[in-house]
Amino acid sequence: MRRTFLFPHRALALVALSLAVAAFGVQAQTALPVAGAAAPKPIIASGKVPDEASKQAVLTRLRELYGNERVIDRIEVSPGVVAPPNWRQNVVNMLAPDLQQVTAGKLEINGNAVRVSGNVANELQRQQIVSGLSTRINNPTYSVDGKQLRIAAGAQQNLLDNALANRIVEFESGSATLTPKGELILDEMAAAMKQIGNKRVLIVGHTDAAGGRESNLALSLARANSVKQYLQVRGVNGGLLNVLGAGPDQPVADNATAEGRARNRRIAFKVL
Repeated sequence: MRRTFLFPHRALALVALSLAVAAFGVQAQTALPVAGAAAPKPIIASGKVPDEASKQAVLTRLRELYGNERVIDRIEVSPGVVAPPNWRQNVVNMLAPDLQQVTAGKLEINGNAVRVSGNVANELQRQQIVSGLSTRINNPTYSVDGKQLRIAAGAQQNLLDNALANRIVEFESGSATLTPKGELILDEMAAAMKQIGNKRVLIVGHTDAAGGRESNLALSLARANSVKQYLQVRGVNGGLLNVLGAGPDQPVADNATAEGRARNRRIAFKVL
């Protein structure tokens, strides 16, 4: 028994739901339009179902989620196949709005084994989707595998960038000691890092051009290490944190002005 549904999220991103039980299946695919595109991509539902009621239940649910005009019906009714108990209702229950948060993905059901794969924005979203599937099935004979549901690299970097929000992690003048304001920013960064799963993050220290280059390189590295240590205290896995001292070599503003020098004294976070 096999069903596949691909659902939209962002530009040309696909979410596929494949429900496979015995010789039974349905497939559907779609994608949201790229920026500036005239219309959303369609949802194509195809495959085999055991009866007309199952077909209509699936199509009705898809149309509720995505609109009549977007759902293309290619589902075949095959009365010879046998579905597990409550199969139709379980399938309909799985087709919930939270699946729209998954891109380039697939949800497969083989017998009572459910596997979801694809990309999500953060670890919390991944956990919510997997637990949501289990809750909606509400059947202990089903198992849900979310190991292949991954956090998209671009989304991970965006999460850290949004948490930092162009703010400067401040230190005491000429030292690697964090100021209270700097610690508050890092508290927010720690929370964001816990959402990106087991991705490695590079912490880069930067300085302005005042003073000698070698001393600035050493100071920038010491500050990056201070940030790493602080994040570890806040529960971030230190084994996933790398540090680099770039000194004055990567300015983002003019070192000839006080404002520019202040912007150049910064900590950057890069998902590896």
